[in-house]
Amino acid sequence: MSPDDIRDIRGPKGIFPLWLVIAVVAGALLLALGVYLFWRRKQRLPPPRALLPFEIALQGLEQIRTLMDPAKVREFSIAISDIVRKYIEDAFHITATHRTTEEFLRDLLQSSNTALAAHRNLLAEFLNQCDMAKFAGVSLSRQIIESLHHSARSFVVESSKPPPAAETRPAADTPTAPKLDSTTHNSTKAGP
Repeated sequence: MSPDDIRDIRGPKGIFPLWLVIAVVAGALLLALGVYLFWRRKQRLPPPRALLPFEIALQGLEQIRTLMDPAKVREFSIAISDIVRKYIEDAFHITATHRTTEEFLRDLLQSSNTALAAHRNLLAEFLNQCDMAKFAGVSLSRQIIESLHHSARSFVVESSKPPPAAETRPAADTPTAPKLDSTTHNSTKAGP
């Protein structure tokens, strides 16, 4: 080797300070712990509550408000009729879709479901008006369309309520002994 070939000493190589290495490792562990805890909590959360049939129907009725226009009466009638029929199927377990209004109403008369039978007249009028717009092409005014929407909403709300509890009247149902007045009691004791 030649004396010209000697190189000068280089400075120290930079390495991470110990505190920086510890901080990075601790941060990574905290991040991993946070992700794990979030995942565990997500696993324990109960699933969202399933909507009840009347809640689904009310949401559907709100969504079709955009069809409440005399120019869209046929689409509105089909949509509102489908919502009410689907609600009846889901809530009362009675086949209402894929049947004519006459078949449905006839079977409703024979049904033992008192909650639905109580609304039979309202339901018959509602479904017949929908049928007139769907099949006969009858145009409906804005006022009648709003009335149909209101009656569908009223039907869903009213039929979803539990039936009122039967009032018990124990005083009227229990037989009571006849009361004797003092004159009758005295006349029966008086004797020969």
